[in-house]
Amino acid sequence: MASCNKDLNQVPISSSTTATFYKSPSDFLQATNAIYADLHNYPVRLANMSEIRSDNIYGVSVTVRDWDPVNDFSPSLAANAYVTEAWGTDFNGIFRANTLLDQVAKNGSYIGSASLATRLQAEAKFLRAFYYFDLLRYFGKLPIIDRPVTAPEANSIARSSVADVYKLIIADLQSAVANLPTTYTGVDVGRATKYAAEALLAQVYMAKSAPNYGIEGPGTGSNEWNLALPLLQDIISSGKFAFEPTYSNIFSYTNQSPAVNKEAIFDVMYTSGISGTSDLYGASYPWVLTPNAYFLSIKDTKSNGSLEIIPVSNDLANSYDAADVRKAFTVYTAGYTNAGSTENRPFFKKWLDITKIPTASRFDWGINFIAIRYTDVLMLKAECILNGATGGSQADVDAIVNQVRTRAGLPPVTGVTLAQLFDERRREFADEGSRWFDLQRSGNLVTIMNSWIAKEDAQKAIKPVIANYVIYPVPQTQLDAAPGLYSQNPGY
Repeated sequence: MASCNKDLNQVPISSSTTATFYKSPSDFLQATNAIYADLHNYPVRLANMSEIRSDNIYGVSVTVRDWDPVNDFSPSLAANAYVTEAWGTDFNGIFRANTLLDQVAKNGSYIGSASLATRLQAEAKFLRAFYYFDLLRYFGKLPIIDRPVTAPEANSIARSSVADVYKLIIADLQSAVANLPTTYTGVDVGRATKYAAEALLAQVYMAKSAPNYGIEGPGTGSNEWNLALPLLQDIISSGKFAFEPTYSNIFSYTNQSPAVNKEAIFDVMYTSGISGTSDLYGASYPWVLTPNAYFLSIKDTKSNGSLEIIPVSNDLANSYDAADVRKAFTVYTAGYTNAGSTENRPFFKKWLDITKIPTASRFDWGINFIAIRYTDVLMLKAECILNGATGGSQADVDAIVNQVRTRAGLPPVTGVTLAQLFDERRREFADEGSRWFDLQRSGNLVTIMNSWIAKEDAQKAIKPVIANYVIYPVPQTQLDAAPGLYSQNPGY
């Protein structure tokens, strides 16, 4: 089923349909799959709202595009298409999860298997937590909707505190950890596992532990690093995952199955080449940060790309050591010529393999998106230790960072600091959508971004970053749907 954008006052499955739909195990499985379907645009959202927002991109365009106000910190973002999509799609997934959980409680006897019913509930809770955490990191306070609601009900539910939203997310993930299997077989490979839930719960504790910047955003200063570290360690000790020795192979189109790619703890799954339905099942994210003019320069008229180049910042491009193999794989620097115009600014191309260009549709790329990967778990462990979590040492931190650096072709270092760890993460996870969230956790987002602007912004297009811009505005569509129900986030 395709994901679709819905305002908060929309109900994804009508009550009349719900009353007649859940009559067999396959009905419940189909409904669970529909919750996963709202992950379809997740990597595109990371590109548009994390990468473009950060110091990894300097995206000033000739003609104003949707990404420009994101990149230049415009206070007038409430009507931006990216902001509206994030809220609508994530809440659509939450509504679908609520419907499934409600129907398992009411009609679970039709499933026929108590173990399957428990697993489907755990998957729904994992996904509900996933969507709520995504929303919280972008918007701060949120309406808590943990059951199916009608449109009039939705229009009366105010935003709850960040603390209360975290309570729902943590409770859902704790339940998912307790009830999800460690592995799957056959057609179920790729569903959320216990380890995916542990990794996400660790990220939640870490985001919650970060400084709050004086706003109602994801950081609360809770100092729960000791809660995150054992979850990460359990994943590492499980033996189910492994550090891929070759960086490029992590993202290879021939290394896509989670059963084969041991870096993949949780994937957003795509299938290309399904006749007549490619726009629903294939991926579009590989070309989002690739300019259309580049595709035209290689005589590809089907893929399309960004309307203008969205360049990688000079600051990021220049931060790679000459020997770092990650740069050549992640950033295109060779330049290209199209229609007599030459472009030499670099752009991201980590997910792009021009030998795998889809023949039917630009929305039909056949590569999964690794939403949680093993290297991230290792480096999050190092971050917990550096933030004072017990159960690790400086030697453990150095060993993790040097494992990453060795794969990148770089010499070892000692005495790694938090600042150095975040710098290494910036290069390791560039074009994977983690940079904005890393800046949030660092506690230095405002300082780092304003320092970067002073160096990078030759056109003087980017506004000074203030603490309010750590999160995004509530979409205007939501303010208009029930006037007075929500107040806009400060600064917008």
